[in-house]
Amino acid sequence: MKLYLMSLGAGLLVGIVYSLLNVRSPAPPVIALVGLLGILVGEQVVPFAKTPLSKEPMAISWINQIRPHVFGHMPKGEKRTDVAQARQVQAKSDI
Repeated sequence: MKLYLMSLGAGLLVGIVYSLLNVRSPAPPVIALVGLLGILVGEQVVPFAKTPLSKEPMAISWINQIRPHVFGHMPKGEKRTDVAQARQVQAKSDI
């Protein structure tokens, strides 16, 4: 979640700079973004419709295929000790 907030903050900062420089943003208009959302969701209609034919529970299809594709994989928070230990292991393997 922190990564998403940092991304939003960076976008806001760039938007402020664009505004101060009187430059139009190269971002597509909102209507185009809504169309892209439609494409993303539309891609999942067929696999979701095939789920009952394969006798797989709808929830399994949602969890394993649709949610990760549409929403992406959310970054997982790690404890600082876990990160430090992983870095130590990585440093030892680099030697």
